[in-house]
Amino acid sequence: MKIQKLRKPEPRIETPYISALDLKSYGERNLYPQEVRNIVLSSANGRNCYERRANYIEGNGIASLALAEAVCSFNGDKVDDVLSKVSEDVAMYDGFTLHVNYNVLGEISSISHIPFEDVRLKEPNEQGEITNLFVHSDWTGKETRAGKRNAPKKDTVASFPPFNPNPRHVQEEIERSGGIDEYKGQVLYVTRSGRNEYTTPIFDAALTDMSTDEGLANVNNRNVRYNFLTGGIVFVKKGSGNSAEFDEDSFVSQIEHLQGDVNACKLLVVVGETDEDKPEVIPFSSANFDKEFTATASAVVANIYAAFNQDMFYRLRQGSIGFSGQIAGEVNLWYCEQVTKQQRMISRIFASIFEHWAAGQMPYNGKDDVAIEPLYKATGNAAEL
Repeated sequence: MKIQKLRKPEPRIETPYISALDLKSYGERNLYPQEVRNIVLSSANGRNCYERRANYIEGNGIASLALAEAVCSFNGDKVDDVLSKVSEDVAMYDGFTLHVNYNVLGEISSISHIPFEDVRLKEPNEQGEITNLFVHSDWTGKETRAGKRNAPKKDTVASFPPFNPNPRHVQEEIERSGGIDEYKGQVLYVTRSGRNEYTTPIFDAALTDMSTDEGLANVNNRNVRYNFLTGGIVFVKKGSGNSAEFDEDSFVSQIEHLQGDVNACKLLVVVGETDEDKPEVIPFSSANFDKEFTATASAVVANIYAAFNQDMFYRLRQGSIGFSGQIAGEVNLWYCEQVTKQQRMISRIFASIFEHWAAGQMPYNGKDDVAIEPLYKATGNAAEL
């Protein structure tokens, strides 16, 4: 079949213009990052893969201990603290954002982490340039402050110019803002698609699988908690040990009290119109859904691990490549290599920041200082922390 006749996939994210805020929507409801986070953290396997990815990206921290321990924000955050938050965002979104502030000379004086999902891009101008970035703590509009809903509106959304550390450019911004006391700084927005570009994470195609993973967990939970797990049904003759008339409401009530793991193996008693002289116990087989989704569950988990590029961990978990200290060490080293691209992106951006830091205020001596030490390193035939 010709490619023109194939069904075209829908775009993963829509970016319509929101005129009320003069910004480019991140997803159809402007909530793509929030929805991604909710789906990933609701999936046991998705969360496990995400947390592993963040841990490996962060590694053992910044190579230079002096730089790692240096305070870099007005809140007292150290460089390694910022790296930890940045690593989490890169693991989740393949991007991160920072607030950058300057002194009166146009030199960088502080950086602090901004949650990636809090930032949106202004609609590009006629030249295709992004001239402002918008920050809001809750784009869903559900957050409240002082008892009032903090909906994203022009008067509640903060606006910042994009990162540009050129001292002359910064001094011009300071002057336009009314002086250093009025200057709010810049926002640095980086994704794997480039600066000031929306992107999708590497596991975007597996979001459906992660949603399915959550659904399978719900089915298993309800199978155990609410399934009809009675040990059987006892039919007795009316008037034989029980003269009560059949009560439909009572019967339904008994059914409800026989559901779930706590009431498993109890007997249901039914008074009938039979002529037998003794009660009869009838075995009762309930529907059990444990095995109904076995193949689906296996495929879903495999897809999630593959989307995070963690196939080797999945194989290690399944036992298909055996298990030993050496094999586990090789898998750890292998995954350290899978996140080097993300580590280099972070190091490159950190270098562009510290190169413009106020003179003598940061122990930065070159790009080697901002390299990220891998979580594991090769020692002979094994991998060690």
